[in-house]
Amino acid sequence: MSGTRFAASTGRLSVTASAEGGIRVVSVAGEIDHLTGEVLREALDPSGTAGVRVVVDMRQVSFMDSAGINVFLTAHRSLTRAGGWLRLAAVGPTVIRTLQIVGLDTVLGMYETREEALAGQEGLLRPGRGA
Repeated sequence: MSGTRFAASTGRLSVTASAEGGIRVVSVAGEIDHLTGEVLREALDPSGTAGVRVVVDMRQVSFMDSAGINVFLTAHRSLTRAGGWLRLAAVGPTVIRTLQIVGLDTVLGMYETREEALAGQEGLLRPGRGA
């Protein structure tokens, strides 16, 4: 995968996906909720490809509700089954709090920056399983 492979916008959420070093990088901006979650779900879909590794750059996400939690949990399960993983990068305090309330912060690896998420362990905020 090279260049932008996925781009979609709902007006309240913009999602683009590209590749860096064989890792799918999904950049998200706006609000993740029941009206916008499907766009994110599509970008995270492993599409039957084994070993898909995904970093989600969350620095421009201003809000996330239970729809986002469901999207990330489903993606984590699908990617793990396909031999890959899911990491979140640059998650803001409001979204971190949402993830903490349901315990998803203990499942997903969360990193301070996109670069740290791409590299692995340095900068790890929470050592989620499969991170």
